[in-house]
Amino acid sequence: MAGQKDLQYREIVEHILDNEEFLKIKKIEHHGISRYEHSVKVSYYSYKIAKALHLDYEEVARGGLLHDFFLSPEKRSKKERLTSVFTHPAQAVETAKLNFNLTKKEEDMIRAHMFPINLTVPKYLESWIVSFVDKGVALNEFSAKCGFRLRFAYRYAYNLFALLLIGFIK
Repeated sequence: MAGQKDLQYREIVEHILDNEEFLKIKKIEHHGISRYEHSVKVSYYSYKIAKALHLDYEEVARGGLLHDFFLSPEKRSKKERLTSVFTHPAQAVETAKLNFNLTKKEEDMIRAHMFPINLTVPKYLESWIVSFVDKGVALNEFSAKCGFRLRFAYRYAYNLFALLLIGFIK
């Protein structure tokens, strides 16, 4: 699993990964894998980018891990799944607040990670990173679930993100 061998990363997020409530998302399907696996990928890749850019990588690791931390019934209708696209960031913020002390930046990462689908614009560069990485990871997961058809879209989105990030750094 992503970040498993990175001791510094593990130290930052260990209290979340060991949390009984957080572990419940291991049983929830998300993009063809578990919501837990998805969240760890988003967290770790965001952490690596933030660290390379000398940003607040610790908050990014935590905020990225908690971005989809909400519980939902195992069987949901298509309407409930669609509604969740728009409502889950607020649910994740509330669930995370009940279980952890969040900084304003971590809360923003969770609340704004669905931009532009949701209209909450990220306030911090770290929040933008989590949002972009979430989209890239989700595209990769969907492409694995659906086969080759989405591989091109994933590579396109990944390259676009890399170009945007390089342009922002300069």
